Amino acid sequence: MANSIEPNNFSTSFFGIGIQNGKTPENLGVLWRTAQNLGASFIFTIGKRYATQASDTHNAVKSIPYYHYKNFNDFYEHLPKGVRVVAIEKTDSAHDLETFSHPKRCVYLLGAEDNGLTNEAMERSHFLVKFNSQFSLNVAVAGSIVLYDRSRNKPMQ
Repeated sequence: MANSIEPNNFSTSFFGIGIQNGKTPENLGVLWRTAQNLGASFIFTIGKRYATQASDTHNAVKSIPYYHYKNFNDFYEHLPKGVRVVAIEKTDSAHDLETFSHPKRCVYLLGAEDNGLTNEAMERSHFLVKFNSQFSLNVAVAGSIVLYDRSRNKPMQ
């Protein structure tokens, strides 16, 4: 994983959430709606582009920015300064979400349900986080759980 130390010289706090190689536009639409409701500054996709969001009934597309990146390198090269990548993946080496302190400035990165995140994404992320779940969850549900956990005002690093 990349360096996990957060710079202390940034005073503003913001976060975004996105999906790498997402399967369906519905997943993105649900995640977009949750992101808007729980205070995300933006959402993004890596590797797929969706034209319509049938499940975005609040029309979050008009409220928070959406970014698309061709691949992981494109995404990583365009990260805002001071942002930490928090990869969400059900793997033994990941930290537990229940005890994780969310960075002030970060992006949460989720993989599609069928393939998860790429090895490159997990290796280059600053944090690797999982939460207690017997099986893999729908990507929009997993993202919603992570955003809810952040909203609970846990101490931030």
